[in-house]
Amino acid sequence: MTRQADRDANRALRARFDDVVSQYERLRSGLDEMQERLSRMAVTAESPDGLVRATVGPRGQLINLELDPDIYRRADADELSRKILRTVEQAVAKTTDQVQEMVGEYLPADSGAARFMRDGNFGTLLSRQDRVMTEAGDDDGR
Repeated sequence: MTRQADRDANRALRARFDDVVSQYERLRSGLDEMQERLSRMAVTAESPDGLVRATVGPRGQLINLELDPDIYRRADADELSRKILRTVEQAVAKTTDQVQEMVGEYLPADSGAARFMRDGNFGTLLSRQDRVMTEAGDDDGR
């Protein structure tokens, strides 16, 4: 009877192992694809009046800034600065949303990496490991 139970347990473990390996392979190939998609990402935002266009890359870095020639007919440099900053901020926000959406296609929503992409908190990257270490400490009688 115990031999049958051992075989059943081994079969269940093997099935679980195969599932984990399959998930890893899918994730690994997805990460290569995601990296390629990120390398091509460029997001553009335009000011409401259409005079400023800012394009940023996947990390929010400014890669292009276009100013309509009509912008020079206005003499307010402070207003122009604010308009440029707001437009760049909009492009960065759009990029962040797109990167989060892309990451969501490859990582489980509850993973530390996916949560980090949403909240920028480094603690979320280690939250699972923190729980494991706390539980291990409890098991040791600490």
